[in-house]
Amino acid sequence: MPAVTVDSLLALPRIPRLGETARQRPVLAVTTAPHGFEGEGFPVRRALAGIDLRHIDPFLMMDQMGEVEYSPGEPKGTPWHPHRGFETVTYMIDGIMEHRDSGGGGGVITNGDTQWMTAGSGMLHIETPPAHLVMSGGLFHGFQLWVNLPRDHKMSAPRYQDIRGSQLELLASDDGGALVRLIAGDLAGRRGPGATHTPITLLHATLSPGAQLTLPWRPDFNALVYVLAGRGSAGEERRPLQSGRLARFGPGDAISVAADEEQESRSPALDVVVLGGLPIRQRVAWNGPFVMNTRSELLQAFHDFQAGRLGRIPAA
Repeated sequence: MPAVTVDSLLALPRIPRLGETARQRPVLAVTTAPHGFEGEGFPVRRALAGIDLRHIDPFLMMDQMGEVEYSPGEPKGTPWHPHRGFETVTYMIDGIMEHRDSGGGGGVITNGDTQWMTAGSGMLHIETPPAHLVMSGGLFHGFQLWVNLPRDHKMSAPRYQDIRGSQLELLASDDGGALVRLIAGDLAGRRGPGATHTPITLLHATLSPGAQLTLPWRPDFNALVYVLAGRGSAGEERRPLQSGRLARFGPGDAISVAADEEQESRSPALDVVVLGGLPIRQRVAWNGPFVMNTRSELLQAFHDFQAGRLGRIPAA
């Protein structure tokens, strides 16, 4: 890991060093993601578990999938399931996943690819490893983020964005010690390829041992840093971070994260997901695969699913 790398960070556009007037965001809390299982039994870590939705709005949840080395016959996915009212963002660091939906959409994502699925008014969906990966086994690692949709977009037409690893906007930190893969949103005058219904910024960064990454951050966005692998610290106060921990930042217009000088041999760098967005500040009625604004809308989603109005499973 990770899949998207470069031969030389020095050849990339640099994130400018911030001026002395930049207000560093303090770290308000550090939480540890609990372990769980999803779908047919693949292991996940619930990165945003236990955090009040008001503090992470417009995000709902984020699962780190793996990192797990499957033996032959072990790779697992999810069965067919419905969605309505939000978006799923699936980013593969290692491994291969196939997506299909009841409307004929989907695709294959692997090694640095992102699939951005807007469920909107509703669809049936399945995520599975391809047959050859089930036969051979192999490494599987990535994350899936759920992004809430504003009220006016909850019943929009479903759509997919297939974002290849080669399409990501690549940047280097001002000291040349960190690689930033911008998936969506604006950062330091650059824009990621993901199109969003509400303003967010989402990126994956790899910091070499001892490197520091300081990012300009919209003051009206919240700010979260989740550690995929490695050890480091967050904020000027250097709050310790390690794999499976998430830092939630307070107000300001800059955030920083640093990698420890010494890393474990199996995680030679600090890998983090950095995300933030403009809060929607609307009521959330959420149950399982449906995220609406009111209980009556939630009940309607279940009724529509049971009546087959969210689509039907296509023939194999």
